[in-house]
Amino acid sequence: MSETFAPIIANNSALKSEAKRAAAVAAALDLIHAYAGSGNQKFSLSAHMKMLSTYADQIQQALKVK
Repeated sequence: MSETFAPIIANNSALKSEAKRAAAVAAALDLIHAYAGSGNQKFSLSAHMKMLSTYADQIQQALKVK
């Protein structure tokens, strides 16, 4: 996942914020998809979808250069 989305979100300063957000949301959906397939019996798609925006926020924050 990081090889796919990190360069898009973090390293392209010319990329519009909407495109960066779309990439962060796609990365978050990738994580939800992976977790759904993990076999965890307590997985709740609706709970994770409610957290999608928060997950995307956290991904964007984590990729900011310090």
